[in-house]
Amino acid sequence: MSGDILWQPGERELRKSNMARYMDWLAENGYGRFGNWPALYQWSIRDMEQFWESVWTFSGLHADTPWESIHDNQPMPATRWLPGARLNYAGNMLRHARGERADQEAVIAVAEGRETSRTTWRELERQVGAFEGWLRAQGVEAGDRVAGLVCNGLEALVGMLACSSLGAVWSSASPDFGVQATEDRFGQIEPKVLVAVNGYGFNGKHFQRAEQIRQLAERIPSVQAVAVIPQLDDAAMPEGDRFVPWDEALAAHDGANPSFTPLPADHPLYILYSSGTTGKPKCIVHGAGGILLNHAKELILHGDVAMGDRFFYFTTCGWMMWNWQASALLAGATLVVYDGSPGYPDVGMPWRLAEAERLTHFGTSARFIAACRKAEIEPGHDQDLSALRVVFSTGSPLLPEDYDWFYTAVSRDILLGSIAGGTDICACFVGSNPLLPVRRGEIQGPMLGADVAAFDEDGQATDGRGELVCRQPLPSMPVAFWNDPDGSRYREAYFDTFPGIWAHGDFIGFTDAGGAIIYGRSDAVLNPGGVRIGTAEIYRQVETETRIADSLVVGRPVEGDVEVVLLVVPAECVTVDGELRKQLRNRIREGASPRHVPRHIVAVDDIPYTRSGKKVELAVTRMLRGDRKEENRAALSNPESLDHIRATLSETGLLPGTD
Repeated sequence: MSGDILWQPGERELRKSNMARYMDWLAENGYGRFGNWPALYQWSIRDMEQFWESVWTFSGLHADTPWESIHDNQPMPATRWLPGARLNYAGNMLRHARGERADQEAVIAVAEGRETSRTTWRELERQVGAFEGWLRAQGVEAGDRVAGLVCNGLEALVGMLACSSLGAVWSSASPDFGVQATEDRFGQIEPKVLVAVNGYGFNGKHFQRAEQIRQLAERIPSVQAVAVIPQLDDAAMPEGDRFVPWDEALAAHDGANPSFTPLPADHPLYILYSSGTTGKPKCIVHGAGGILLNHAKELILHGDVAMGDRFFYFTTCGWMMWNWQASALLAGATLVVYDGSPGYPDVGMPWRLAEAERLTHFGTSARFIAACRKAEIEPGHDQDLSALRVVFSTGSPLLPEDYDWFYTAVSRDILLGSIAGGTDICACFVGSNPLLPVRRGEIQGPMLGADVAAFDEDGQATDGRGELVCRQPLPSMPVAFWNDPDGSRYREAYFDTFPGIWAHGDFIGFTDAGGAIIYGRSDAVLNPGGVRIGTAEIYRQVETETRIADSLVVGRPVEGDVEVVLLVVPAECVTVDGELRKQLRNRIREGASPRHVPRHIVAVDDIPYTRSGKKVELAVTRMLRGDRKEENRAALSNPESLDHIRATLSETGLLPGTD
């Protein structure tokens, strides 16, 4: 049953985890003795100044000029963190390059179509210094933007850290983005330098990108130079004076040291992007000090990442999880980065990597875990995963059945940490905790310092389901949106729903045990008969059916009410007939409620996804509303799916004017 305990912290977690050591340290250093987790959490949101100061000190963060206060006490969204401080993100990340770990592995880069590389801390710092020297030679200064169309490999980390060292602003996207989707992002921020791969490997195939790089350099007038990474030996390199091979750029400034330029804490570190499915993506600016402080809390305390751990997160450079995983360097962990398909040659590949590299931390998406369940693999039986302590999952709600699969097929000794937050904060509101049990179907609870709640439509905290809100500022909330001088777009995005309160856009509920369940995006919440229900509640029933490969749930307006429409992609050799529709409806009725039962079940060929792997419910909802606003197709990984869905819905009479 949901809520059943599947994992309990053992002696190591209760005594030796970073969170346990932190609680002991708080007592020893006069912050207070907290006998249990609820007491610690309440203190973290009650005494923000003391809490965040303790995180800074316990994590060993460094500022060249100390901060005057942790924050300036201004209400959201005007809160400034670490006013008066001058610091450098890269200097904090690379502090282990000058200590006992200098000659230990810092980054292990594995990729399809490329040899694995192993780089020590000392060599990582050396490459960061060399690339910073090259950037300076191109005229890059503090505040200038550098854009990376890059794979999840060593060079992306070097590029980001070099930018941070001198005070330039990094922004990245994945090379599978088309030219228009990339221009929609980078064109807005006017980068002076572009870093790009000449191609990439995915699912056993090689994709060349020389022509894409050339087009981007022409279409973004601000680009003065391009550093080209030879990701593929068999791919062409673009020709012209502006295009410089990566190795030549480094060689030209070999021996240069990173400057680690001290900058204000709210100096922009990197720019991330919203999905952009309804127009050009929003450019979300994150500050160096706030990211340092919040990521230290999440990775060191909640993630239990420690010196010498081996940390892996499957991500691309177009997803915020790339930025999040990079901060594991702060803890002295070795980053094991991978670029390619997680399902090639099969979904067991990442688990084999976990065995080969003795991973202690393994991060992935709920979608990947579901794929492993459907493939009926048993990594815990087939691989030696004895080094593994924590597995993270994010991207969408993790189904209860996926918890079952994990604790049966992987290990009963590993913390399965479902985490949830977003690009908006480049961090989490709720997530994993080494001191709490893992309960079936539940996220373990709120993160320290995150004053989260579920609000009803009247802006009141509810014991039921509601809008996920944060009632106090977090350090990694954006410092701004790009090209938003009066802050109006920023306020509209998060603070219009409940003035002065961050409304995140997720539909959430908190359990009696303190856990959290996310029921989907609140803008996709269904309201049949006036009862709000989350799409995840229906997915939980449909996507555990072996005859269904994928699904999408949307609402269709009808005579002042809403009826539920379920789109399903049948598994191979399966026909969606009347009997299957009946069985699906019965399953949803029994597993959720009669309110959740779809009025229409429609078979389609594919489900639309963003490039970061999220289902695009709103695009289909707008079809059913008769909204003729064009989708930003460049933001989708499979835009052709919308054409098929529109034609299918029209044939079935579900679109306005077709019934």
